[in-house]
Amino acid sequence: MRGYSQIVIEANQSADPGLGVTLGALLITKKYPVSKVAVELEVSRQTVYDWISGKAKPLRSKTVAITNLIDKLSAE
Repeated sequence: MRGYSQIVIEANQSADPGLGVTLGALLITKKYPVSKVAVELEVSRQTVYDWISGKAKPLRSKTVAITNLIDKLSAE
């Protein structure tokens, strides 16, 4: 598994706090693949990267699924 680029990590660290940015920090820490998140949440990989970097905020319809994923990854 390749991991996250420095550009993605820096974008996440400098982004305003939010659910997507919180998810991103956890994904980076756990080295959890964006492709798995995209499949689990039924969105594109680009959408996940946009959340991680703070470029976009998740839709309200994804809030519960993202929160559940954060809880799951935090427990691992």
